[in-house]
Amino acid sequence: MPETNLIHNETAGIERLLEIMRRLRDPKGGCPWDIEQDFASIAPYTIEEAYEVADAIEREAWDELKGELGDLLFQSVFHAQMAAEAGHFTFQDVVTTMSNKMVSRHPHVFGDESREKSADQQTADWEAIKAAERAGKSQQGTLDGVAVGLPALLRAYKLQKRAARVGFDWPSAANVIDKIAEESAELVEARDSLSQAEVEEEFGDLMFVMANLGRHLGVEPEAALRAANAKFTRRFEGVEAKLAARGKRPENSDLAEMDALWDEVKAESRAANRTSDS
Repeated sequence: MPETNLIHNETAGIERLLEIMRRLRDPKGGCPWDIEQDFASIAPYTIEEAYEVADAIEREAWDELKGELGDLLFQSVFHAQMAAEAGHFTFQDVVTTMSNKMVSRHPHVFGDESREKSADQQTADWEAIKAAERAGKSQQGTLDGVAVGLPALLRAYKLQKRAARVGFDWPSAANVIDKIAEESAELVEARDSLSQAEVEEEFGDLMFVMANLGRHLGVEPEAALRAANAKFTRRFEGVEAKLAARGKRPENSDLAEMDALWDEVKAESRAANRTSDS
């Protein structure tokens, strides 16, 4: 059968992957698990695969990145197949929409506009084009289009960035730092005298302002926190390695010992960084 030949043709490219997905969803001969899925059940996998792409990039694991990008592409193919079955759109419609968007958003590359622009001017033009696109979708509110499903810290950053475009913003980072002090004091008060729900609310307010400080400092908070997580992981693994050299595990140690080893690992890391920079 032609489709069977396509499935086993390693040079067939995207058409091969689309046919594999179609067969997996075939009600008569497909995979029972794939057949049972819908948009909502697949969405968490899509998010997970995007994070695994980011993780491979963070670790500079280029051999792994190829596979992770493939996994993420497969998620797009999966959603497009379900959409085609429901009569919404096809994978080709996805490709056409994306291509049209990129051409429209880059008139200085694909149109008649000059490429002789500053980075700031290109950013301003990009935002103006996206605002026009939102207007075409009847998204009239300033915050319309900021996806609800984004990680909360990233969404806070994007909400604040969008509000800042219309002037709803603190004048400087110093004002944000003052607000952080205020929110911190409110969190301490909530901890001592308020309900758990109110403590959670005050904690959320503090994190929201911290995201805003990142924006004022030119720091993308999601990326900064990922880097902090990676640093913590490396250093704690260093503590575990030093404990193992003593024939111990963390559960056989205590805070004083682990804290001292943490300081050793941190000092060694900083020394190694200074050496690599020199």
